Amino acid sequence: MISIKSDREIEIMREAGHINYLAHEEIKKHLKPGVRLNELDRIAHDFIIKRGGFPSCLGYEGYPKSICISLNDEVVHGIPDARKLKNGDVVSIDFTVRYKGYESDAARTYIIGSATKEVEDLVKNTEEALKIGLSKVKSGAKIGDVSHAIEVYAHEHGLSVVEDLVGHGIGTNMHEDPDVPNFGEEHTGVTLKTGMTLAIEPMLNLGSKDVCLTDKDDWVIVTEDGYPSAHFEHTVLVTEDGYEILTGE
Repeated sequence: MISIKSDREIEIMREAGHINYLAHEEIKKHLKPGVRLNELDRIAHDFIIKRGGFPSCLGYEGYPKSICISLNDEVVHGIPDARKLKNGDVVSIDFTVRYKGYESDAARTYIIGSATKEVEDLVKNTEEALKIGLSKVKSGAKIGDVSHAIEVYAHEHGLSVVEDLVGHGIGTNMHEDPDVPNFGEEHTGVTLKTGMTLAIEPMLNLGSKDVCLTDKDDWVIVTEDGYPSAHFEHTVLVTEDGYEILTGE
């Protein structure tokens, strides 16, 4: 069931999104070679708690950490551990913040130090694909309009679209209806309505679109060919003539 948020709910989600944004900004300060992933997790956890939120990845279906940190060929759900960041790493930071019973979800991808132009373009164009998708959001549009725009932009820039993972509705639960794929046909799917809240999140690969679950746990999803992946996400509110980013400044 797709929920339409009341003014009260939207205001709470704005607060949840603002905490999420601030936490991402705090993590960004610490991204440098030599920093351990579990230290970044601790920093994020403490920051979110201090501001009255809760890192709702923690304990979600057994997930053991407060944020997801995915490196290089890890697409999503990377578990922070004792590994250290190194020059050239592609690092995706993804997490949810719960505040007064409502969720916010956002992801960003960074390059540590320097990388090849090909990798730099992967990250730049994945972020741009999110912007292109968001530009299609407004009351009366179809989810397929968003999905198609992301897919076209990705393919025009030589990137593949992960099809096994999609964006989603969000509210009192981290994942709600409807699904928001990053591929599809224009003018198809659910009609967007004012008051819907969505997590839109292109996940694009430098190589093949194919992904798989790693053998070491039941969480980390990697590219099958070992090429790097990038991931950007915002929680947004559908408005009459566009959208409002709830996880932005």
